[in-house]
Amino acid sequence: MDFLLIILSIFIPIIMYALQIKWAIMRLLYNIVAIVCSLIFGDIAAIAILEVIRNKTVFMTTIHAIFLNFPFLITGAYLGVYFLYQLIMVTIVQRKN
Repeated sequence: MDFLLIILSIFIPIIMYALQIKWAIMRLLYNIVAIVCSLIFGDIAAIAILEVIRNKTVFMTTIHAIFLNFPFLITGAYLGVYFLYQLIMVTIVQRKN
């Protein structure tokens, strides 16, 4: 499973880059999805921290329950892949200059 995650984290940004070359609309789609994922990811994290503060529980043990939140994991995964895709974009643009 670890190997699959590593391979996919390498190939998915490359595929994203290839698709945005073929269809320019994909850039807009990737950006919109990243914005939505950022909002969801940030809101889930903020709500989890707020619950810890309200309940006056131990932060280090309680906050880790956030990693069991499926939307948090999915949005974080997309943001990680999107970040790598953006690094590829920046690298190629700088290489051309």
